[in-house]
Amino acid sequence: MNFDAVLFDCDGVLVDSESITCGALRDMLAREGWELTLPECMAHFVGHAVRNRADLIEAHTGKPLTDAFMDSFYRLRNERLDKDIQAIAHIHDAVQRVFDVHQGQIACASGADRFKINLMLGKVGLLNYFEGRIFSGHEVPRTKPAPDVYLAAAAHLGKDPRRCLAIEDTAVGVTAGVAAGATVWGYAAHGQAEALRQAGAVHVFDDMRSLFAT
Repeated sequence: MNFDAVLFDCDGVLVDSESITCGALRDMLAREGWELTLPECMAHFVGHAVRNRADLIEAHTGKPLTDAFMDSFYRLRNERLDKDIQAIAHIHDAVQRVFDVHQGQIACASGADRFKINLMLGKVGLLNYFEGRIFSGHEVPRTKPAPDVYLAAAAHLGKDPRRCLAIEDTAVGVTAGVAAGATVWGYAAHGQAEALRQAGAVHVFDDMRSLFAT
């Protein structure tokens, strides 16, 4: 496959963060009266910005989603990520190979806030590959599933998004990449292969060593 650039999602693609973040959110929601198992919480929130699910949260808690709640969630989330975050298996070798083959034309295009992205990539030793080429859904007009963060990453690199490969692990993210015009490959480590295909991923894989040949 011949691409001009490779654009990586962060959560679930570069770092194994989804269960940590959702665990913190589950605990916060329980304090507000909405009891969820971790799998239930992940089904509701993985791939989504928490604020974009305000209606769902408010319907189940009977309370408005406040800035105070979000601030407390971010503090708890960041504490747990700082303590427990791990890299996705084989991602260091995969990113190094892709970086070399594409002469540094890679970027991180995430729906997360920049502090979280920098924290996680720094903790697992991947930040140096993406410094200066990190794009947050919090800093564009619309976050995923809108294409804005992918369009911003491609524009920064000076690449036509139709010549970019996007790596995603959620249907929300795949939808964003497809809407940007990119070719999207789905990383399906948790049984979500069919959902990724239905969202538009043209190739689905479950081992990051599959990226060595890009």
